[in-house]
Amino acid sequence: MPALAYTHFKYRIFQGTAAVLVVLALSGCNTTKDRMTTGSVPQLSKPVETMNDQEVRSATDRIGQAYEKNPRDPVNGVNYANLLRMQGRDAQALAVMQQVAIANPADRNVLAAYGKAQAAAGQLQQALDTIGRAQTPDRPDWRLISAEGAILDQLGRSAEARQRYRDALNIQPNEPSILSNLGMSYVLTGDLRTAETYLRQAAAQPSADSRVRQNLALAVGLQGRFPEAEQIARRELTQQQAEANVAYLRGMLSQRNSWQKLASKDAGESTGTN
Repeated sequence: MPALAYTHFKYRIFQGTAAVLVVLALSGCNTTKDRMTTGSVPQLSKPVETMNDQEVRSATDRIGQAYEKNPRDPVNGVNYANLLRMQGRDAQALAVMQQVAIANPADRNVLAAYGKAQAAAGQLQQALDTIGRAQTPDRPDWRLISAEGAILDQLGRSAEARQRYRDALNIQPNEPSILSNLGMSYVLTGDLRTAETYLRQAAAQPSADSRVRQNLALAVGLQGRFPEAEQIARRELTQQQAEANVAYLRGMLSQRNSWQKLASKDAGESTGTN
């Protein structure tokens, strides 16, 4: 089983790109480190998104026990829900965040995490409403704006989604996670060349992480340039992680299904055919 550090790539292949847009859009939200002020709150050694299988399981047990002792604690609740989602336990993560949100109805970080859990569980309109409540007009959060864009993409409202990404970029220029979401928005509508342009811009940023580069690998692979996509997918990963991602990429491209429609549409546009 591949490392969970790159489950975003796996999910994008098997569950559809749109669902993962929200994960990346919100991955910078609700950071637990800046809320951990006492030793009584179990700390995470690293961001949830970068953990491997064993680390996720260990942290889930530890944080889960702390959550059971105090299900009202916002830090434990957010951490526990994120860990559950990393294992595909979206319904359980949503149930956790529902309880935490009831106990902390005005907590901006909790609302953002609740919206993320709703989106992962497919409750898109509810997620959009929750993210909106987490936003404050006088101090707009670019992460939340980008998350709104990701949800709008899932709702099929691509023009609105891209405007939200551009609004977020006005606050945080050249932010790779926003650029990546913008690029993946074009993947969703089959404009793979435009998608690649934004994804390359995202991957070129010094703060870009491997998830951004995996998105680029996907966009390149969907255009039939698999050797180049494989080269991108292998960068900065351990051999095991790289082999896992490449295997998923190969499987996706060989099956084609819905992705073939995107690639065919892009190819048709390039040749002027219908």
